[in-house]
Amino acid sequence: MFPGNKRLNFLYWIITGILFILFIYLLVKSFPFYSSFFSFLWKLSIPFLIAILIAYLLYPIIKKIHSYNIHKGIAILLIYVLFFGGIAYLIYRVYPMIVLQVRDLADNFPKIIDLYERMILNVYEYTSFLPETVHDKMDQLIYRMENSLDSVLNKLVGGFTKIFDMVIVITVIPVLVFYFLKDYDKMKGYFKRFIPNKYRVQVSKMVHAIDENLGSYIRGQLLICLIITIIALIIFKLLHIEYALLLAVILGITNLIPYFGPIIGAIPAVAIAATTSGSMVLFVIISVFVIQTIEGNLLSPYIVGKSIAIHPVAIILALLVGSQLFGVIGMILAVPILTIMKVIVKHLWGFRGGPLT
Repeated sequence: MFPGNKRLNFLYWIITGILFILFIYLLVKSFPFYSSFFSFLWKLSIPFLIAILIAYLLYPIIKKIHSYNIHKGIAILLIYVLFFGGIAYLIYRVYPMIVLQVRDLADNFPKIIDLYERMILNVYEYTSFLPETVHDKMDQLIYRMENSLDSVLNKLVGGFTKIFDMVIVITVIPVLVFYFLKDYDKMKGYFKRFIPNKYRVQVSKMVHAIDENLGSYIRGQLLICLIITIIALIIFKLLHIEYALLLAVILGITNLIPYFGPIIGAIPAVAIAATTSGSMVLFVIISVFVIQTIEGNLLSPYIVGKSIAIHPVAIILALLVGSQLFGVIGMILAVPILTIMKVIVKHLWGFRGGPLT
């Protein structure tokens, strides 16, 4: 930088911007050459990232238990056993049923498509007055949907059946979580050493703000996801809908996506209900509406509260960007990433002496 010389400063930022754009362009163009390397790094880092997330979510509970004069080691052991014991029990009880339902759905997929084709023929009869080009477009849309659904089902079957090939990853994660929980404070102290002394207070405030905003949101959303899954499973079972467990899990997971999640999660349930009767479709739509009313008016206000103070327009924009980049996963991660970015930008602005309101 060149203090006191505006022209040189302007030229500096122009050159920096051009070099940055050039770097991004070369990065994108050379992606095929290093994609396999980054793919290897990503697979290698997955167990560490999952373990860090689990440890981050569990540590406040351990800290709370420790505050009641219970030894920290006992608190870690208690929460560790309860968490992984519960996960193991769920996998033992739920996982085989989900696999069976996914396989059954994949096997019955041709029959379901045949049923939908008959329904579409009826629609064609009612829309015979429309131009032929409209029907051609409808055919193309239906064909693409069939191929997409078939591909998704095949990937699900392959993914569920190959999960036991990841024995090393599954066994490594609990070990990593234990050591992360055990040495949580030591690791914090270790990383603090890399922060210059003059920035330690500001960085500490920034990290605390991220934890305060994001931690309660993630824990609350995961708890709501579990509750929604259980409620949906009970309702779908009472309605005698096929693949009730699979549909309830989909509805619960997609509920992590603000605004669009309930719609995305309801589509598979409505599609399966349509193969039974029109009245069943209506019951499913009403059920999803009731579930979302419970979530919006009872669960979210009390469990999550207003931990994310971000304007809805910004959230929707982040969701659209996330969906374009990484699909459903991008939409799930959009709000947490936006929250982190907001806190970082606010504190970085504060570092420069200009508080952001």
